[in-house]
Amino acid sequence: MQIETSRFGAIDVDESRIITMIGGLLGFPRATRFALIQTGEENTFFWLQSIDDANLAFVVCDPAIFLPDYTIDQVPVREEARESLGIDPEAELSATTQVFAICNRVGDWLTGNLLGPIVINLENCHARQIVLTEKKWSTRQPLFKLVAEQQPLRKSA
Repeated sequence: MQIETSRFGAIDVDESRIITMIGGLLGFPRATRFALIQTGEENTFFWLQSIDDANLAFVVCDPAIFLPDYTIDQVPVREEARESLGIDPEAELSATTQVFAICNRVGDWLTGNLLGPIVINLENCHARQIVLTEKKWSTRQPLFKLVAEQQPLRKSA
């Protein structure tokens, strides 16, 4: 399937890998079909690109890369969320799901929304953004400090 994106133009996406976002994303309830686009060799950051809106895309990452304590086993996925994603109540989440955080730049930091993670059922490609109430994390959780651009040296006499 070919989709249009504002960042990459037209790209091909395997239809079996389209993610259906149950209930949409917070602030974007009608955005329900997405593709996870890898833009380079590394597997750290991805674009979560809307299939239906070429201008709607989010940078996402697995927050456990930066914060080892933030794993799917640490994210409390309630029973109704498991049900809506089609996850077997007895299944171990780490074997059947992946968690992503939407990333943002805040000043000199790259942050992740760890209070609103996106949980994806890898077996059926259904996803849901869940809202956590635990105060251990934040919506702007620092992941790492960005490198400041080097200022060119000025010529002097």
